[in-house]
Amino acid sequence: MKDGRGRLFYVIGPSGAGKDSFMLEVRKQLGSQVLVAHRYITRAASAGGENHVELSDEEFRLRQQLGLFALDWEANGHRYALGCELERWLASDVDVMVNGSRASLHRAQARFGEQLVPVMISVSPDILGRRLRTRGRESEDDIVRRLERARVQSRGLPDSVWRLDNGGPLAETLRQFQGYLQGAG
Repeated sequence: MKDGRGRLFYVIGPSGAGKDSFMLEVRKQLGSQVLVAHRYITRAASAGGENHVELSDEEFRLRQQLGLFALDWEANGHRYALGCELERWLASDVDVMVNGSRASLHRAQARFGEQLVPVMISVSPDILGRRLRTRGRESEDDIVRRLERARVQSRGLPDSVWRLDNGGPLAETLRQFQGYLQGAG
């Protein structure tokens, strides 16, 4: 970036849209341009999904009290946080990507200002429902609630959101992201 400050690509989207797969692809293909940061979560690291640092509730609270998180939130029965280390990376002109929370987007924007670039990963409701059923983690009632939540949360996003359709091959989703990068200069 020209102003000497990195950008924070704040990835949001419904569970099952492929955020983790997209971010893994960014790490593989664009790792020299974008640093993909981990989150701190009160969920077992062996639960699958993203690479994260597992914390007990007590460890999470202690780190929170010590001011070691740049942003934290609760969702789906777990606590999530982004470490304060990413503020140093951004100050060092490094572009960073994190798996964020749609519900905490307003707080993230207040914290990071113009450095924050919201990136919405989405798929059609049919594809999302199929993916959620295939992974087998939720009941049908839970899936219906997630589909409704995804519909509601996709509305009212700021105009600055980079919208990526992840309904096809990951390579295509990555091309969409690279198109935004080139346009943002």
